[in-house]
Amino acid sequence: MTGYVIRRLGQAVLILFGISLVTFVLLYLVPADPARQIAGRSATAETVENIRNQLGLNLPFYEQYWRYLQALLRGDLGRSYLQKTEVSALIASRLPASLLLMAGAIACELAIGLAMGMLAAVRRGSFLDNSLMIAAFVGVSAPQFVIGILLLYVFAVQLGWFPIGGYGTFHHLVLPSLTLGLLGSGWYARMMRSSMLDVLRQDYIRTAHAKGLRGRKVLFRHALPNAILPIIAMIGIDIGMFMSGIVVVESVFGWPGIGQLAWQAIQRIDIPIIMGVTLVSACAIVLGNLLADLVAPLIDPRIKLR
Repeated sequence: MTGYVIRRLGQAVLILFGISLVTFVLLYLVPADPARQIAGRSATAETVENIRNQLGLNLPFYEQYWRYLQALLRGDLGRSYLQKTEVSALIASRLPASLLLMAGAIACELAIGLAMGMLAAVRRGSFLDNSLMIAAFVGVSAPQFVIGILLLYVFAVQLGWFPIGGYGTFHHLVLPSLTLGLLGSGWYARMMRSSMLDVLRQDYIRTAHAKGLRGRKVLFRHALPNAILPIIAMIGIDIGMFMSGIVVVESVFGWPGIGQLAWQAIQRIDIPIIMGVTLVSACAIVLGNLLADLVAPLIDPRIKLR
């Protein structure tokens, strides 16, 4: 186990290095000039050039990237061009909101998606099965802003059960989490149905039924632990996705997460923030996948990590 974790962490370092290089190259090729945006439209060419010199934007690409790597190894994500604040402090201030939204969204999509998938598998070929799969397809295909606005209109405007937007209480969390949960539950429902159908055809399930075990006990004790293994890998990916934030949902509900910070930075070409959010999101994806791999043997002892 220890050797496996060390190898995965070594791979993670290489992955993060590659992501930082690709992101830096893409931002370097962007035609916009951060120095001009910082100085403003009315600034003189001399002022813009002074800002470019101060930020090191006039250096060759490899020197800029090397300086960035050196700072990164010291734990320094840089300083925002426009907000004049350390990027690590800006990300840290948005991190609690992103973690909270991530936890709520994953809980919603698991509760909805797994239930739909199990019901569809048990009632395979029935009207219920077809209806649930159609609902899953609609959930996967629906635009985020449409679902979010509909939920706001019904539950916030018409019924008044939840606030229209904001952050700070459980009531603020419900609608954005439910929006992401409805969108993500379709994937989990389809995956769970496919996995459950495969497990229900196995010999040990037929043996359990032949021994006289009740259907519910067979389903939850024997079938579910094996069928849920592919779901764990999906959760690991979702952790990274939600850590980076869902920009549309955060904008609709006024949620102050990392995704909203990244969107604001992209609009202003604030390169240190874009790089910082990208690396934090990449770290979350890598750690999420690693946690999923480590949890899998706890559910199925037949899985060995080597």
